[in-house]
Amino acid sequence: MLASSFRDCEAWRAEGLTMSTSSNEACKMYDAILTQYVKWKNDETLGGFEGCISALQVADPTFVMGHVISTGLELMATSSSTRLNENLASAVRRTVDLANSQDITPRERLHVQAMEHFSHGNSPKACDIWEDILLDHPTDLLALKFAHDAFFYMGAQAQIRDSVARVLPHWKPHTPLSGYLKGMYSFGLLETRFYDQAEKVAMEGLALTPDDAWSVHSVAHVYEMKAEVDKGLKFMESREKDWQVSDVLASHNYWHWALYFIEKGQHEAALQIYDSEVFRRCKASGSMLDTVDASSMLYRLEMEGVCVKDRWKELLQVTQPHNDDHVTLFNDLHFLMVSLGAKESQNAQRLLEGLQQLAKEPRDNQQHQRAGILGIPMCQAMMEYNQGNYNQTVELLYPLRYRIVDIGGSDAQRDLFNQLLIHAAMKSENKYHKKLGRCLLAERDAVRPNSPLTHRLMQRSLALHN
Repeated sequence: MLASSFRDCEAWRAEGLTMSTSSNEACKMYDAILTQYVKWKNDETLGGFEGCISALQVADPTFVMGHVISTGLELMATSSSTRLNENLASAVRRTVDLANSQDITPRERLHVQAMEHFSHGNSPKACDIWEDILLDHPTDLLALKFAHDAFFYMGAQAQIRDSVARVLPHWKPHTPLSGYLKGMYSFGLLETRFYDQAEKVAMEGLALTPDDAWSVHSVAHVYEMKAEVDKGLKFMESREKDWQVSDVLASHNYWHWALYFIEKGQHEAALQIYDSEVFRRCKASGSMLDTVDASSMLYRLEMEGVCVKDRWKELLQVTQPHNDDHVTLFNDLHFLMVSLGAKESQNAQRLLEGLQQLAKEPRDNQQHQRAGILGIPMCQAMMEYNQGNYNQTVELLYPLRYRIVDIGGSDAQRDLFNQLLIHAAMKSENKYHKKLGRCLLAERDAVRPNSPLTHRLMQRSLALHN
């Protein structure tokens, strides 16, 4: 069924990554799923993720690493929680039970432990275990990719970079999927402000694997953070045919493309991308990444004074079923944007109250632990802004601005909250807040010289001051 390039039992053993199964087909299916995960691509020629997972389970229903990758991917999607989804909770328990009933390798056993911790929201412990795996098995790409994504959800910028840097010397050009590590490393570099090096490494990755949507994404971030808008527009257009086939990431890359238009003040062009690509894909996939991007775009446009018409109501149909999930604070904040935008105050209040309840007994769940000191006041700040209470918005948001990284996501994604604080400060009746707004704009201009959006806000601030 699968091309000979996918690894069988012996191939995995030769790489020091022994799999506890006698089924070559199961091992190849595992490799096919891993390959799609790394490429951000639902490869229909292989049956996509679902087809490969089904075939893997048929080939060996007791293959522990098969359960680790399938259940782990569902957890990583952050679209459901074991707290509410009994099927997902059952899948985690089944994986643990299978591991306990078999003589598997120490590496595989660590994978099961990491997945179980992650399922409970204990991302730091899960990442510690994935890093332990990589000490002895630096080419275990599943451990590396799971850690990469989990660090992203935690806002652990240095760890995103360093977890890849530590294993790079062990990867050789002939190691399957080695070219894709360039994009992963590049992303860590840009999130720690090494923009020129990040661009260089990503371009090296694209020279090896032109279809690496994550390397494209990394370059898009670099141009966003440096406000090199025209350069970004040209780059995304020139690479579109390569990255749009990576359907799992395509919407996010279109989102980056639209951000350049928002930066330039070309709002109609941004809305065209929203309608034709971002929301269309979000509605079809239900992906949390696609959903938060759609939410963020509309919120940014509204802060710019753009009327988005009925788009909030349409997006609410996607977010509303997830209001009670509370898997990540980052997701919650974006779902709240949609409820507020759609003028569904009861939805917004329910989301806030649910988060407040979980914050009382967070247990090992890192997101719930952070809810009380970060997530809840950020939600309240957005609700105050929505009601025109700009003074309260600033009072809630300003003390948190250096901690907002802890909600996860990227600098580009979190910039929305920087913009929110600036808008609130500019609109506040408090003279101190107005002065603060001008100072925040000066900071922004220092970090992103020649940003058209910053300059527009500066002009608006001057007009309000005068």
